[in-house]
Amino acid sequence: MSDDTTDHQERTAIVTGGGSGIGRSAALALAADGWTVVVAGRRAEPLDEVAAQSPRIVPIVADVSTEADVRRLFDETVQRFGRLDLLFNNAGTGAPATQFDELTLDTWNAVLSVTLTGSFLCAREAFRIMRTQTPQGGRIINNGSISAHAPRPLSAPYTVAKHAVAGLTKQLQLDGRPFGIACGQIDIGNAATTMGSGAADGTLQADGSTRPEPTMDIAETGRAVAYMAGMPAGTNVPNLTVMPTAMPFVGRG
Repeated sequence: MSDDTTDHQERTAIVTGGGSGIGRSAALALAADGWTVVVAGRRAEPLDEVAAQSPRIVPIVADVSTEADVRRLFDETVQRFGRLDLLFNNAGTGAPATQFDELTLDTWNAVLSVTLTGSFLCAREAFRIMRTQTPQGGRIINNGSISAHAPRPLSAPYTVAKHAVAGLTKQLQLDGRPFGIACGQIDIGNAATTMGSGAADGTLQADGSTRPEPTMDIAETGRAVAYMAGMPAGTNVPNLTVMPTAMPFVGRG
């Protein structure tokens, strides 16, 4: 897949939550397309395992909910590779299904600190670098989720965080225009990951029943991210939804 985002040949990406699931799939797909990919996450072992799959993948341990870690991650990337062309803002976390009035503040804060605040911190650093580097510009892809549009039952923290990520995407699309910074959002449904694979065994529905739902190969998420990342300069995919054909979404419930 060709890319004309910049005039230079080497393209550098950061993928947060890159040690497993969607992040891992995206890192592998980007590396196969010729990107140098920094995978970030809180645990070294899964990052090292992903990096072992390609010489183009470099692991850096960082917690996206910690401002100092995020700054270090982006500064180290630029120090090593000279610039940043792509951020895949993927790191996120959920919580067990909980009645709304039984949610604790600790649970709320834990989900939003990673899924929303972490996305903000990483986008802010990427924006700072992309606005000031030469050639100017780059691309940010936020991992939204089907839940950015339609909630699952008893999932308020995750739903609110992902709806807010959609707002972050739109703001970045607007504020990035003068600087050649494109922003898009990928909304993924029922990928076969640790976080999402439970759908095949049975997922709580809006009518209170629990029913199995179809899942899709995790590799399809990586292909979709690589497609969005491969757009030439001046072209953007603002929103992309990828999900199993038979997944209940339109008309959910």
